[in-house]
Amino acid sequence: MIAIGGAIGTGLFLGAGARLHSSGPALAVVYAVAGIFAFFVVRAMGELAMYRPSSGSFVSYSREFLGEKAAFFAGWMYFLNWATSGVADVTAVAKYTQFFWPNLQQWIPALIALVVILAVNMVSVRLFGEMEFWFAAIKVAALVVFMAIGIFLLVTGHGVGGHKTGPGLIFSNGGLFPAGVLPALLILQGVVFAYAGLEMVGVTAGEAEEPRKIIPKAVNSVAWRIGVFYIGSVLLLVMLLPWTSYKSGESPFVTVLSKLGVPGAGGVMDLIVLTAALSSVNSGLYSTGRILRSLSLAGSAPKFTARMSRGGVPYGGVLLTAAVYALGVGLNLVLPGQAFEIALEFSAVGIIGMWSMIMICNLALQRKAKRGEVKRPSLRLPGAPFTNYLTIGFLVLVLAMSYFNGAGGRILIYGLPGIAALLVAGWFAVRRRVAAVAAQDAEAGFGGDR
Repeated sequence: MIAIGGAIGTGLFLGAGARLHSSGPALAVVYAVAGIFAFFVVRAMGELAMYRPSSGSFVSYSREFLGEKAAFFAGWMYFLNWATSGVADVTAVAKYTQFFWPNLQQWIPALIALVVILAVNMVSVRLFGEMEFWFAAIKVAALVVFMAIGIFLLVTGHGVGGHKTGPGLIFSNGGLFPAGVLPALLILQGVVFAYAGLEMVGVTAGEAEEPRKIIPKAVNSVAWRIGVFYIGSVLLLVMLLPWTSYKSGESPFVTVLSKLGVPGAGGVMDLIVLTAALSSVNSGLYSTGRILRSLSLAGSAPKFTARMSRGGVPYGGVLLTAAVYALGVGLNLVLPGQAFEIALEFSAVGIIGMWSMIMICNLALQRKAKRGEVKRPSLRLPGAPFTNYLTIGFLVLVLAMSYFNGAGGRILIYGLPGIAALLVAGWFAVRRRVAAVAAQDAEAGFGGDR
């Protein structure tokens, strides 16, 4: 539920409207293609987690298979992803609160949301898990209800907004690719952002009671839920209304329900999108706290990020992430109209780097298994190693296409050398401490997980 909760967020509830508006029914094809690669990433992560459950997740696996430099890169790219996507989601909370209080300045609800979610994460892991379960349940229930309504309208032939419903709408108004193939490729980055969070099935495995029992079930259930919730809901949307009816800045689910004349549809859906954004902020604080602790124990992050509370919360790492979110609150004060897009573009780099490292670590596990050094678990990435290379190639394509995705995408590409320079400088700043920690572990005969 935490992995699904992380993936079902503003990318689907809000972002699908703009993507339908720009690419039409092709969005369903893009979701399906990206969903296949997201499934490969989750299965690769699941195989690693079955090999050795760890709350340090792929940072821990990067350290074991590729060395400390790779672990440093993986951990800080993950931090970049969740820190910047958290800023985007805090902004989304602010924007959707304005639906109910339009005169409220954007930074105020952003700050309130951050304080509440931070308080929950600081209390205990159990409280976080309980809250995230219900956040996820609300989002899943909302999608199920909408899909039930959509299927009923299709089966009964009920029109929506004066339009006849049915599969014919997919191929009318310009066909499956009404704007061409290029606009469909340009939305890849946003679709990958929408799927980000699925890899948390590996992070949470380290704190599950019976990880090797529940990981296969959790990983495989993610696959069919991707198909049902993402691809299924988009297919329903393009069969209920012409793609030209959807617009940027409005949830496509609100568009359909409003044209049906459902009273209060906009308000209810805005509450659900608000829940989705809060859920993502919650997930980000949880996962980055654990990753930063793993980095700190190896010497790759500030020492205070390794500190644990009596409730099992790595509060140092959680507070560091919250500090970045607080900068996002400031961004909402200074640039309220651009805060969401700025954060979204930079989070994509973290997602691509993180997913690539998962596939590379999985490749390293396969190679060690071939040499007889380790044993591969029964849950394996299908089609490996071909699917590893194919997924990495797909992620490189997504990054390259962002250059053509407006000014924000070009800023991202131009900013890559700066991000690389920061990572290199960071490594040189911590490498002595990393070497000292490794030497202490070797002397003590410690070979445990970080």
